[in-house]
Amino acid sequence: MPDTLRSRFALLLVLFAMVLPAHSIADERSGDAPVIALRIEGAIGPATADYVSRGLAHARERNARLVVLEMDTPGGLDTAMRAIIREILASPIPIASYVSPEGARAASAGTFLLYASHVAAMAPATNLGAATPVAIGAPGGGSAPEPERAREPEDAKKPASGEGSGRTDDRNPPSRSGNPMSDKMTSDAAAYLRSLAQLRGRDADFAERAVREAASMTAREALEAGVIDLLATSLEHLLDQLDGREIVLDSGNTVTLATAGMQIERQQPDWRNRVLALLSNPQVALVLMMIGIYGLFFEFTSPGFGVPGVAGMICLLIAMYAFQLLPVNWAGVALIALGAALMLAEAFLPSFGVLGVGGIIA
Repeated sequence: MPDTLRSRFALLLVLFAMVLPAHSIADERSGDAPVIALRIEGAIGPATADYVSRGLAHARERNARLVVLEMDTPGGLDTAMRAIIREILASPIPIASYVSPEGARAASAGTFLLYASHVAAMAPATNLGAATPVAIGAPGGGSAPEPERAREPEDAKKPASGEGSGRTDDRNPPSRSGNPMSDKMTSDAAAYLRSLAQLRGRDADFAERAVREAASMTAREALEAGVIDLLATSLEHLLDQLDGREIVLDSGNTVTLATAGMQIERQQPDWRNRVLALLSNPQVALVLMMIGIYGLFFEFTSPGFGVPGVAGMICLLIAMYAFQLLPVNWAGVALIALGAALMLAEAFLPSFGVLGVGGIIA
């Protein structure tokens, strides 16, 4: 019996010795994870920030060597953009932003993401820039600044009358828009993009002009000016060019990329991101609010049915959640709510149309 136990124990040791190397190789291969590719397409909003955040968390779990942000975006919300940039700056994994396919763009917020990434690359026939911030629903936001040529005589007199006031920094020119709030946003955005350019060693002068003058560049011009690092015709071409490249992370660690021929794992948005993207659409939020208002209106005018009231309350709650995600003008939302309240009051109070007209105006 002891001999039988010893033989079984020896057999278990042999099997364990055979399984352990295979297990170690499997772990090593799983640690050498494929490149994680995330796709940013369309306007950048809360859903995009959530998608990128979860994608980077997945890349960390997989111990990925590189994350590629493929972009084709006209811009987006400042809050969502800054949330993504914070994720990029804090990432322990190198991140490459790649504007693709041909004909794509990285305008406005996309330019900020391109500057913030460890590697900036573009496909041929793409462009970036036009990063001037625009306030949603701001008073006078649609008015264009006065042309520079028309203001030259007035500006020429200012140095004589302002002697002794100090030297003006060319990187922070005086405001010319006539809108102090717009000037503050523009100066803040310009300083932010310039700081990202200095962090990554890219052209800071174009960063300034992209914000203050809405300047744009083609991919070829950006490569020659030092705005981007690489020009690649495809993601595989980009990985081949990145092979052997040393990346200095914000933590101070240096990573040497080994990306040639690596498998690409594309992380697609799930149902949560799609629903969040739908709800954070300003047009959808407004439609939901109007459905909610009319649902309550029908419930108050024809009580007892119940369905319009329940549907209206649900739509209003969803709309309020969507407005909380968006940088809405709450004065406008309050006027819409006031208008709905006046129209509801018109159904019950004999105001001879005064409340109804007031609701329509609001």
